[in-house]
Amino acid sequence: MSKGDGDSAYRRAGVDIDAQDQALERVKKLVASTRTAGVLSDMGSFGGLYEPPGGVDQPVLVASADGVGTKLAVAKLASDYTTVGEDLVNHCVNDILVQGARPLFFMDYVGAGELDPKCMEELVGGVARGCRANGCALLGGETAEMPGFYQPGDYELVGFVVGLLSKPDLLDASRVREQDVLVGLPSAGLHTNGFSLARKVLFETRGLGLDDAVTTAGETVRDVLLAPHVSYLGCLEPLLQHPGLHAMAHITGGGLNDNVPRVLPENTHAEIRLGTWEIPEVFYKIQEWGEVETDEMFRVFNMGVGMVLIVAPAELGDVLKVLKDAGTKAFPMGTVQSGGRGVAYHLEKDLEAEEPVD
Repeated sequence: MSKGDGDSAYRRAGVDIDAQDQALERVKKLVASTRTAGVLSDMGSFGGLYEPPGGVDQPVLVASADGVGTKLAVAKLASDYTTVGEDLVNHCVNDILVQGARPLFFMDYVGAGELDPKCMEELVGGVARGCRANGCALLGGETAEMPGFYQPGDYELVGFVVGLLSKPDLLDASRVREQDVLVGLPSAGLHTNGFSLARKVLFETRGLGLDDAVTTAGETVRDVLLAPHVSYLGCLEPLLQHPGLHAMAHITGGGLNDNVPRVLPENTHAEIRLGTWEIPEVFYKIQEWGEVETDEMFRVFNMGVGMVLIVAPAELGDVLKVLKDAGTKAFPMGTVQSGGRGVAYHLEKDLEAEEPVD
């Protein structure tokens, strides 16, 4: 077979295999930098091989998949794909962390209309950085160039994580009791949810550019929209076997309204006290400029809360101490109450009962 002169039929159809090979060559070192003790295969094998650690009683694998949504559109506008890969890993790690799992390995998918090796390196570089920070291996992935499906300059980034826990340590609604305390951990802003609305308000309604100020502190659109999605593994790992930790909820799409009830038993609801944490200014600006109702804000955005812990009242002090020692600001923000379903919000100084939000 002849090697050809580089002007192949496939390239004329929009797929450049040479560019893919160049991109993959760039990311080999990035993948290798995440290698952990359980990895048995090298990049390029048809399937990634991983040997789980021994010594785990009743081992359970926990898996999750997610993407970063239209935050990629902001990365494209800023010509900066260096951070969204880390966002993706942190999001997925948090999703399995709430059930008590530590991540073992991660896999990614990058789709493009026209693959650019530099952008590919930035995307996978962020994934690799996130894997190293969370102690998991980037075991493999897939790169797809699909002209006519994705537009030139558009990228899709999706990730898959697998973690491990011991079955007796599983965190779920079965442990939660009435009067348990909700403890919030702060987000770094939007994380990876609500970007379609945020982009419409900031770019279209308000007419702002990336370097225009949004907050009184001078944070720009670039700052608030590309702020990283926090991984809570580091501060929560010491609590995973704590008897006072009953459940956790990662506050992503659907906000507090949809995510907290996912870890509550039947016939209970969460009473959340507004005023117990500081809502970042960017959310107030989006609400004001977009004329968004408060109820919808709490359905779309995390409103400054990235993770909610459900804690036994008698163990609250010790849990807060562990979080403080880990350098994390935590705030009691409500309780679990009997009856109904969903979330009821109250002002901190006005705790009259309201109907829960389903």
